[in-house]
Amino acid sequence: MKGDKIIIGITQGDINSISYEVIMKALADNRLFDFCTPVVYGSPKVAAYHRKALELENFSFNLIRTVDEAAAKKANLINCIDDSARVELGKSTQYAGEASLQALEMAVKDLADGKIDAVVTGPINKANIKSDRFNFNGHTEFFETRFKSDGVLMLMVNNLMRIGVVTSHVPLANVNEYIVKDSVLNKLRILNKSLLTDFAIRKPRIAVLGLNPHAGDSGVIGDEEINEIIPAINAAREEGIMAFGPFPADGFFGAGNYVRYDAVLAMYHDQGLVPFKALTTEGGVNFTAGLPIVRTSPAHGTAYDIAGKNEASPDSFLKAIYMACDVYRNRLRHRDITANPLGQVDITDI
Repeated sequence: MKGDKIIIGITQGDINSISYEVIMKALADNRLFDFCTPVVYGSPKVAAYHRKALELENFSFNLIRTVDEAAAKKANLINCIDDSARVELGKSTQYAGEASLQALEMAVKDLADGKIDAVVTGPINKANIKSDRFNFNGHTEFFETRFKSDGVLMLMVNNLMRIGVVTSHVPLANVNEYIVKDSVLNKLRILNKSLLTDFAIRKPRIAVLGLNPHAGDSGVIGDEEINEIIPAINAAREEGIMAFGPFPADGFFGAGNYVRYDAVLAMYHDQGLVPFKALTTEGGVNFTAGLPIVRTSPAHGTAYDIAGKNEASPDSFLKAIYMACDVYRNRLRHRDITANPLGQVDITDI
């Protein structure tokens, strides 16, 4: 952090996608510079290509070599790839995958070294980024391993709800193998702690969804609720976590009950993300809870079909930047107010 400005690292993502479009459109909003100093890890050549294709004549990057050179009130860019970069809009290429990984690795190194305060990741293609250096199903698993976390939670956030998932990038056929008491309880712990420290919610209320239709219907349509999910909820409540459920997912969202809770814990990816994206088309943010660092991303993918067409909205990316700033500051406040807690007093001795 320079002065009171948070330094936000931004990875370029897939160079053939809408990533540069949403990055540049987001950074064109000058109000952003009142809160942070952005540093994009990417390529001047690729940025120039996208700027020309999108006809963004009033936008330019401040080229720097290291974070130390970053200027306030400017969109800074560090070159991460060689000058032979080739953009093929709308296509998944091996080079695009390697370029997205190089930017990610450089940003994460600076993040680990304390040179930047938080990172916002541009959308990647999970297929072309796969390599010996990136053998993960997505950013979430990469950050969990890189920062040696005891567990993380993919948390989707918008102005309507916060939805976490017990199993994120797991094939549907294998989901029930992961729905066990300890796993559900661990995710509840991560979610509760994140609501307290990252979102500054004093007494968070968490709704837990069932795995099966009708939340198992008392064991008629599956027994995971009875054997695993309910015991996890009960154990969480014994720890002081305000967890409720399990609720049938269809009725829960259909009745709008999500507004009564500070967060929702879904059992698998689409159970949480389908209503999340259906109820709000733009502006969602993907936040990785449970990490010692702050990482956010827009709640959309590469969108190859509209790459280079100047049709992508920057709302989600812009909100990902603002959320990274908010979470970073909330963690600092939480650290300060809990630094010297009052000791417990046994009133029986008074």
